[in-house]
Amino acid sequence: MIPRYQTVLFFLLLAASVIMGAALWQLRNRAEERRQEAQASTPTQAPLVAPAVQATLMVASDADDSMSERILSLPLPPSADARARAILGKLLDLYAAPGAAHPVQGGASAITQVFLMPVSAGGAGASGNTGNGGAKNGPEMAVVNLAGTFAASHPSGIETESLTVLSICATLHANLPQVTEVRFLVDGEERETLAGHADLTRTYLTAEAEPAVVGAQP
Repeated sequence: MIPRYQTVLFFLLLAASVIMGAALWQLRNRAEERRQEAQASTPTQAPLVAPAVQATLMVASDADDSMSERILSLPLPPSADARARAILGKLLDLYAAPGAAHPVQGGASAITQVFLMPVSAGGAGASGNTGNGGAKNGPEMAVVNLAGTFAASHPSGIETESLTVLSICATLHANLPQVTEVRFLVDGEERETLAGHADLTRTYLTAEAEPAVVGAQP
């Protein structure tokens, strides 16, 4: 037979457990209510969006082997390297669009990276990246890293390959006038040609990359 004091103690402990459980439940509910009130009172912040900046694209046309200016308002990042990549990505998006005057597949994903570095007195880019989007003063070289899939699918032919390369160079110079030289890599490595013709082992001078430029387009 269970002693009376043990029975009393058992019921006291049971009652204490019930009371503590109820108190914890109320505390949890109050904490949840406060959290919801705090979320409701916090103003909704708009996502950070890069400001729209006017960009000039030098768009190639296969019809007459020319380039024409197309001025667009684009959301561009502040870093010069990232800005150059975004602008070139938009240029290649135009080439990948249906009915493009210079049809080339790949779009923005064809530009994997763009590095800017100061040009040395000898004319070649100084080794290494400046880490802040290029030098603040003086001429710069842009190193454009293309995706291997873009090079593999690019139409072969001296005219079409040259237009792609030269329009990239001219677009870089139009938006970053300090870029006077451009080098190309494919998947981070040097490649002899783009698709069998345009030489990618040479350094392109942006001053020489504007053949038969015609009027601006809206």
